[in-house]
Amino acid sequence: MSEDTIRLVTIGRILRRRWRLLAVLTVLGALVGYGSSLLFPPSYTTSSSVLLPGVWQERELMTQAEIATSSVVVDRAAAALKWSGVNGGKLQSRVSATAADGNIIKISGTAETPERAQQLADQMAKQFVGFAARMAGDGTDPEAAQPEQLRQLVVQTGQRITDLANSVGPGQTVESVQVRTELEKLRTALQDAVKKLDQVDLAANKANMVVMGTAARPTGQAPPTRVQLVAAGALVFLLLGVVGHLTAARMSRRLRTEPEIAAALGTELLGTVDVPGGRAARRSAARGPRALLRRVLGTDVRWDLPTPHASGDEAGRQLRYRRVCTRIREQLPPSRGLLVVVPEGDEPARRAADQLAAEAGGEPRLRVVGVPVTRPLVPDREEEAGALVVLSAGSWTAGELAGLAGACADAEHELVGIVVADLVQGGPERPAGRRTGGAEPVLAGAAAARSEADDETGG
Repeated sequence: MSEDTIRLVTIGRILRRRWRLLAVLTVLGALVGYGSSLLFPPSYTTSSSVLLPGVWQERELMTQAEIATSSVVVDRAAAALKWSGVNGGKLQSRVSATAADGNIIKISGTAETPERAQQLADQMAKQFVGFAARMAGDGTDPEAAQPEQLRQLVVQTGQRITDLANSVGPGQTVESVQVRTELEKLRTALQDAVKKLDQVDLAANKANMVVMGTAARPTGQAPPTRVQLVAAGALVFLLLGVVGHLTAARMSRRLRTEPEIAAALGTELLGTVDVPGGRAARRSAARGPRALLRRVLGTDVRWDLPTPHASGDEAGRQLRYRRVCTRIREQLPPSRGLLVVVPEGDEPARRAADQLAAEAGGEPRLRVVGVPVTRPLVPDREEEAGALVVLSAGSWTAGELAGLAGACADAEHELVGIVVADLVQGGPERPAGRRTGGAEPVLAGAAAARSEADDETGG
């Protein structure tokens, strides 16, 4: 898994084998989202539109949108609303303005009630229009600010030109040349006055903004709503659960191949046997509140192991066990037993060890013991000529297997090999009671191993 590409089949395997845990995480996320909605009061948002007559460039519209939410306009709106404990600084985060198509500025207001949201949007639009009109009337050029005076100047200039034209006689005298020069100056002044008058008219038209009606009273809450927070919390926790599973699988150091397992234990592989069964075969036999909780949540079964492949018939599975027993006999002296070490919690390995002891039929005699991998303790050597480790692939790390090998060496058991139990799909295995000989497999747990050690030390 640590080197595999994340595929949809991997996600499907997580959802299929960890659906109980993911369901609990989803419910927990929904509860967190619901709790978050209680911390944030509901809010409502509405907008008021202001029409800007005339021709406006996009940059000018953006400037007007900035002016609509400036501190001057917001302070004026706060003073007009007279809400208790609400000033311009608090309203600044509740208002926004955008430039829409058709020279329209949309001013939005957010408040805790629909009525206040409507009042805020309307007041912001009103104050923006008033502030824009005041800015247009406060020009620095007195001639540009007084259109009527400019028109009078145009009329006077036209009359002066007419009088001078009547008084100029024909001919090329000095007086006639001077008069013509004066007329040209007056004509130039008249043209300048007309241009200024046009500019004043255009500015007046632009300043004549119109509020396009009262803002609509909102009927629904502004996002994020309570439903959205609950859904977001559930989705986030679900994704975190899936990502957590993928991260844990990528960081896992459990050994998955037979050569890696043999190298970690420092011995050779004697064979691979099939253990038929499904999900129940992977369950741990542990008891207690924690084990019960893991069983309820479905975390007592590994999800990152591949789906068991189809197995052959019963005869094929028995043939694998017989071949392993034959290899064991070839490595052991005659009439000597063997200690079969099974890691605690490895249910497929325990079932394989029982079946292997049944197939051996007392030749050689196999004594099966369960050893905890956290603090491994192997029973002392009695009549055994060595130890055989039976385990399943993908369940243990190199450090755990090294500790298991060290515990065997500490009890003076020489490792003769390992047997890997492979969980397969198929019918129930042959009952352990149908043995070829009279030998009974001995299953000793960690408690029995500790009891033997305490008896020998007097503890």
